[in-house]
Amino acid sequence: MRLIRPHWQKKLKTGEIDLGLVPVAIISQLPQFYINGNYCIGAVGDVASVALFSQVPIEQIRTIYLDYQSRSSVQLLKWLVKNHWKIDPELIDAKDESYLSYIKNDTAAVIIGDRALAQRSNFRYIYDLAGEWKIATGLPFVFAAWVSTKSYQNILLKNLMRLTLTGFSILMKSQPSMTMAFMIKKYFSENLSYELDKDKRKAMNYFFNQL
Repeated sequence: MRLIRPHWQKKLKTGEIDLGLVPVAIISQLPQFYINGNYCIGAVGDVASVALFSQVPIEQIRTIYLDYQSRSSVQLLKWLVKNHWKIDPELIDAKDESYLSYIKNDTAAVIIGDRALAQRSNFRYIYDLAGEWKIATGLPFVFAAWVSTKSYQNILLKNLMRLTLTGFSILMKSQPSMTMAFMIKKYFSENLSYELDKDKRKAMNYFFNQL
């Protein structure tokens, strides 16, 4: 059984690999799929690392640049624009890091990851996408899950899930020395939520059925 690395979702779609921790946005593009294990990358409220950054309130935004690194975040933003905020901005796919310099006046942008954490003090308005989803739906949000194109019911898969839990435990016990708007330890232990429980499964199914 071959395992996927981050951003290898294209290989899962083409059958080059069998299982991976992949963005939920690609699930609807698979001919068949299986959600494996009880762990994911999710949030039950604000996630902090996936947000819309702006210098003006949401209703004044006319253009939004979309981060090029996350399919799920972009699809979530599009859902919020249409169904939650009910605005009609121009959406532009960013190609590289230069788009960060365009965030001014009525132009906003989606930023994810460490870059989002580092940018939090630079903008007047920050709309956390997972938090906004929770307001709109009452549900948590799942960014990525262990997805396969084949059914696996064996000891290897169980061991993989055990290793996943061990990795999350190490992250939550780590003591990084880093000065940012959100400390990394708080981010891994409070903003992110890893158990793929009933509510997260409901949220995940609802989300990819909207795509």
